[in-house]
Amino acid sequence: MVVVVKVGGSILGDGVDSSMLDDIREVASREKLVLVHGGGKAVTDMADRLGKEQKFIVSPGGIRSRYTDWETVKIFTMVMTGVVNKEIVAALQKIGLAAIGLSGVDGGLIKADRKKKLVVVDERGRKRAIDGGYTGKISQVNGQLLKTMLEEGYLPVISPVALSEEFEYLNVDGDRAAAYIAGGVKAENVIFLTDVNGVLMDGELVRRMTSQEAEDMRPKIGFGMEKKVLASLEALSMGVSESIIASGLVKNPITSALNHRECTVITG
Repeated sequence: MVVVVKVGGSILGDGVDSSMLDDIREVASREKLVLVHGGGKAVTDMADRLGKEQKFIVSPGGIRSRYTDWETVKIFTMVMTGVVNKEIVAALQKIGLAAIGLSGVDGGLIKADRKKKLVVVDERGRKRAIDGGYTGKISQVNGQLLKTMLEEGYLPVISPVALSEEFEYLNVDGDRAAAYIAGGVKAENVIFLTDVNGVLMDGELVRRMTSQEAEDMRPKIGFGMEKKVLASLEALSMGVSESIIASGLVKNPITSALNHRECTVITG
C-alpha cells in the first residue's frame, strides 16, 4: 500500500519532533510512504531577513496564498528545497530511513502551468486581476519516478516547487501537490496533517464525508481547511481511495489517522 502524507509548516515548526519521526519509521516499515512538506513560515522568516516584503492574496473562492514574484519564488525555492527539505531528510536518515529529498523540479516530478493572471479580492471585497507572478497550476506528476524510488526502498520527501512549461521555478500549493502526487502513484491514502483534528463545523468534528458532502460543505469552511478539502476532492477524483485530514500534534499522528482516530475521513 502507498500512503502519501502532507506535513504542514505549522506541524514542522523548528523541525520534525521525535514522536513524528518514530511514527514515520513505524509506518514506513510496513507501507510505502511519500512525504510532502510545507514550510511557509520559514520562507516568510527568511524573506524578512533578506528585506523582501511578502504579500498575501485572497481568491474569490476565499483561498489565501502567497503572491510570488521572481524574487519571492527564488527565496521560496531556496528555503523549501535547500533548508526545510534537507532538515527533514537528515532527520529521517538519522533514524535509519533511506530518505531522498526532491523538489518538483527534479526529474520533472511536478510540472505546472504558470498562471498568467490571478483574480483577487481586495480589502473592500472588490475583485481585480493582477499579474500571475510565478505561481503554478499543476498539470502533471511523474508518478513513475516515485514508483521506481519506492520499489527500491527509498522514502521520497518532496518540496512543493514545480517546473513550468518554460522551465521556470513555480510555487504550487503543498496540499494540492500532495493530492496530485497521491494520484500519480495510485496511493490508497493521502493524509493531510495540520494543527487541528480535521474539519470542524459549528465546533464539532466532522468524522466522515462523501466527496459530494465535502463539495457541498466547501463554501462554509475557512481559508486553510478549504484548501485541504479541495485537495482531498482532487485526490479522490484521481483514484485515491480515501483522504484523511488529521492533527499532526497528537502522538503517532500518521498511525492515528490511518486508524481513523479523531480525524475527518473523505471517501469517493
